Amino acid sequence: MTFSVVARSGGAYGIAVASKFLGVGAAVPAAEAGVGALATQALANLAYRPQGLALLRTGVAAAEVVAGLTAADPERAHRQLGVVGPEGDGATYTGGECLSWAGGVSGPGYAIQGNILTGPEVVREMERVWLDGAELPFAERLVATLAAGDEAGGDSRGRQSAALWIAEQGAGLGAPGGVSHDLRVDDHPAPVTELRRLLGIHEVLFGTPDPAALLDLTGALAEEVAALVAATGYADLDQWAGVENLEARLVPGRIDPLVLNHLRANGS
Repeated sequence: MTFSVVARSGGAYGIAVASKFLGVGAAVPAAEAGVGALATQALANLAYRPQGLALLRTGVAAAEVVAGLTAADPERAHRQLGVVGPEGDGATYTGGECLSWAGGVSGPGYAIQGNILTGPEVVREMERVWLDGAELPFAERLVATLAAGDEAGGDSRGRQSAALWIAEQGAGLGAPGGVSHDLRVDDHPAPVTELRRLLGIHEVLFGTPDPAALLDLTGALAEEVAALVAATGYADLDQWAGVENLEARLVPGRIDPLVLNHLRANGS
C-alpha cells in the first residue's frame, strides 16, 4: 500500500516514499553511503533492510540482491522491493499476491514501484519525471518523482504519510553516518506536499551556499550586519546564526544572501 522511488546520484543513495499508512518512513527505506539503497513494501519485510545492505556491501548487484532476498522468503508473494547499488540498473520486484494495481519499473540507477495504486500510470509518471529531472538536485528530483506519482493517483486508498531518506558520505550533521536527509511526514492529509515544504526548510538550514551569490562582508554591508546582529541581542553573527540554526551557511568574510535576508527580517 505504498509507492516509492529508490535511486542513486553520484555517490548519494536515496528513497522517497508515500503511503496511506502511518509513518511509512519508519518501515520502508534503508540506505547506506557508498553501498546502496532499498525500499521494502506491500507486506514489508524489515529484515530485508539490513540483509539487503549487507549483500550490497559485498558487491552483489541489485538484481541479485532482489533474487537472494525473495528466494529465501516464504512470504515473497506478498512482498514488493526496490534496490539500487553502486553500478548498473536498479531492480524491482512485485510478488504475485500483491494487491492491484501493483508493479514497478527500473533502469540505470533507479527502481520505482507501488502497490494498491490507482493504476500503472502512477509508476509511469514517476519514471518520466525521474528521467526528465537530471538537472535537479538529488533530493528535489526524488521528491518531484514522488509528487508525480501522487498527482497521477498514488495510493488508491488515499494519503497519510511520506518520507525522504538520503545517504551520502561526508553529509549530515557531524557526518557520523553520512545521512544528509531524513525527513518524515507521519500523518497528514497531504503528506507529499508537506514533505516538499520540509525539504525547503531543510535546504535553508543545511544547504550549501552558492559561492557565486556570496556577498563580501565589508564596508557598509559589514556595518549593517553588525547593527542588525546587535539589535537581536547577540554578540556576533556566529552566535546569532547558531541560535537560528543557520551556522551551516556561514562563510568567513562573506555572507549568504539567504542569511542576510533572514537577519534583516529578524534584526530590523
